[in-house]
Amino acid sequence: MNRARAFTLVEILIVVVLLGILALVILPMVSGSVISARESALAHDLQMLRRYVLVYKGQHLEVAPGYPDGDTTQAPTEQAFLDQIMLSSDASGQTAPIGTPGFERGPYLMKIPVNPLNHKDTVQVLADGDALPANGDDSHGWIYKPATSQVRADCGASDESGKRYYDY
Repeated sequence: MNRARAFTLVEILIVVVLLGILALVILPMVSGSVISARESALAHDLQMLRRYVLVYKGQHLEVAPGYPDGDTTQAPTEQAFLDQIMLSSDASGQTAPIGTPGFERGPYLMKIPVNPLNHKDTVQVLADGDALPANGDDSHGWIYKPATSQVRADCGASDESGKRYYDY
């Protein structure tokens, strides 16, 4: 009689258990890679935001983005910051749609990057007299202080080495 060669239930269970053990060993390594990638993306996004704030400031009579119409006597706003970074502007900081004659500066970004750790793209713009918070609280993607041109990630957590994401 010819018997068909097949796996027994015991052999299949052994393979499943071995695959489960391998998954338990590999999963922390993959998880660590994801966190590392998010940290790298955060550092890159912060560097990019900081660079474009300085470029904007250099092209607009040393006035940082965020002040409505480039008027430093007005309180800075998130909307003014977004408009000045993502639309065209003139030398004084007034904005207009991209391609408007006389508004040859910008746009500096097409959109505000999403914070890779808290998944928010909003910007908390601080007034001139406000101090930077002591730590991030994850209520926004980014914290920006036009008076000093500082940009921070609004994250309350720390990386594996203990460095706060807020201090990146």
